[in-house]
Amino acid sequence: MKKIIVFWVEKYFYSPNLAQKLLSLLLLPLSWIYCLVMFLRFKSKVAEDFGVDIVSIGNLSVGGSGKTPLVTSLANRYKNVAIVLRGYGRDSSGLFVISDGDKILHDVKTSGDEAMIYAHKVPHAVVIVSEDRKVGIHKAKELGCKIIFLDDAYSKHEIKKLDLLIEVNCSNNFCLPSGPFRERLWASKQSVVVREGIDFKRQVKLVNKYDKMSLVTAIARPTRLEDYLPHVVSRNYFEDHHSFVKSEIEEILKKDASQSVLVTYKDFVKLESFNLPLSLLDLHVEVDEKIFKIIDNYRRNNSAKKN
Repeated sequence: MKKIIVFWVEKYFYSPNLAQKLLSLLLLPLSWIYCLVMFLRFKSKVAEDFGVDIVSIGNLSVGGSGKTPLVTSLANRYKNVAIVLRGYGRDSSGLFVISDGDKILHDVKTSGDEAMIYAHKVPHAVVIVSEDRKVGIHKAKELGCKIIFLDDAYSKHEIKKLDLLIEVNCSNNFCLPSGPFRERLWASKQSVVVREGIDFKRQVKLVNKYDKMSLVTAIARPTRLEDYLPHVVSRNYFEDHHSFVKSEIEEILKKDASQSVLVTYKDFVKLESFNLPLSLLDLHVEVDEKIFKIIDNYRRNNSAKKN
């Protein structure tokens, strides 16, 4: 049931049929109220300076936008770096240091899939999950980090930071519940909009390829993968952050008579312990140097203010 609802909502937001378009229009009064509440919330916040360089990477809409590979590429550039995120979909609550920049301290059930990706792909970074980003920031500072990347924190207006926003092309530009937008790009809030294909470009590498592979993935809007897919026997889409069990993967392999399961890295960190044949659709992002210059200028300005 959850899977059906999640996919219905994704279609409603991003590729609605006629009935869904009519529903969206009927819900517009609620969207206007929601957007007004979010604006008043934004205006009520005062940004706190934590005395450390903080960069947030996010987007305004619900669903996937490529935040994780972009954060990965940016964080790999810097020393004494931390990545702080909520850890959505994890079987834990509160603050956990998933990686101390030397070794991984917890499993994927404690960390959530995205935090474990960071722990694997940015091995020198401190990776912290915390519903309260302020608590996470304080912990990163305590551990000696000099620059902190926040995953999906545009709406944390109470934190002084540099906001990088990934532009998501969408024909439905309404706020929730009529459309996918959680918030607007408020005119008085300084943010840098980054665009795929201009400011960053995706590169995909296929690791451990087999002739017969079954695609299994639990990412938001999984059809985004179609441009990068090799030939697969079947496509098996699960809701975002789905917690897999070994038997459901074994069933797919048996049904398709496949040699391996093709997964993204987000799925890989949850499936690697099953000891099943995996092929990896590994996504990497090449970031334009101008984005690093924006971050470096922000850091220099922060340093000048301190002095």
